[in-house]
Amino acid sequence: MLRLAMTTRSETFERVRDPLAERGIEVVHLRAKGRTIRLTGSPDAPADPVDPAPETVDVGFVYPTRLMEGAALDARLGVPWVNDRDAVLTSRNKGGVTSALDAAGIPVPRSVMVSNPVNEATIHEAVADAGLSYPLVIKPNSTTRGVGVAKAVDPDDLSGTIDYLDLVHDFRATGDKSYLIQEFLPDARDHRLMVVDGDCLGAVERRLPGAEADDDDTEGGGHAGTEGGSGEHAGGRWKHNVHRGASAVPVDPPDRHRELAERTAATLGIDYLGVDLLETDDRLVVTETNARPTIDAAEKYEATFYDRLAALIRRTAEE
Repeated sequence: MLRLAMTTRSETFERVRDPLAERGIEVVHLRAKGRTIRLTGSPDAPADPVDPAPETVDVGFVYPTRLMEGAALDARLGVPWVNDRDAVLTSRNKGGVTSALDAAGIPVPRSVMVSNPVNEATIHEAVADAGLSYPLVIKPNSTTRGVGVAKAVDPDDLSGTIDYLDLVHDFRATGDKSYLIQEFLPDARDHRLMVVDGDCLGAVERRLPGAEADDDDTEGGGHAGTEGGSGEHAGGRWKHNVHRGASAVPVDPPDRHRELAERTAATLGIDYLGVDLLETDDRLVVTETNARPTIDAAEKYEATFYDRLAALIRRTAEE
């Protein structure tokens, strides 16, 4: 049986263990944080044993989110990864993803990237030059789960957010000193599509508490309130992250959603990718990607999902 090392013990680990075991793949946990890692050996003290032992593992499933610890463990294990370090870094860099997709003709929100230190007046000028209007979304370049994302409704709001980011970026230990300023799409529906080995194999619409689906909507779900109108049903909330209370409702995405997600994965060269889409009445854009997406309940994916995922794992192990 093939042995797969997974660096998370969250929902994904529990959900994939049995379906992959049925397909001849044993899932074991590789602890990548909250531990010590002895990096070198000596005559009296051999290097820290890695659990699972390197000789018992055939492939890893998604490079550790903590890249420093990941590098140490990767050197010890010496196995290929479904989504290696480069894939995780590529997807984590929101500015790089936005720029690459735009260059490939894939629709994305209008955006400006700020690399601190930048004069506040220069930022306001860049926003105006990019044709952005308020409200705006400000998001750190490399965080996940909606952490640090804010909305600015006017120039004073933007200036205040810039002040806070400047304070954070003043610390030398802050590694990423960049952030994005993007257009805000009101009343947008939020979709997460899962792409495995080039094909879209499932999708959910992320809906805010209190937001109701439109039964007549053939595009895969109703309005998850963002601002005005349906936003009133969600208490004015606009972030659709499941980790912040949104629900993930399975939908059958139309072809244009599937094609957009598949083009995104192909452009970035990532085999296993969550692709986030925002849809309004007249636009469909890619907002972010995730090379470490949480795997949801099986009924939210196509029947072939685990067959295709197992095939990808086996192919990676053979590389």
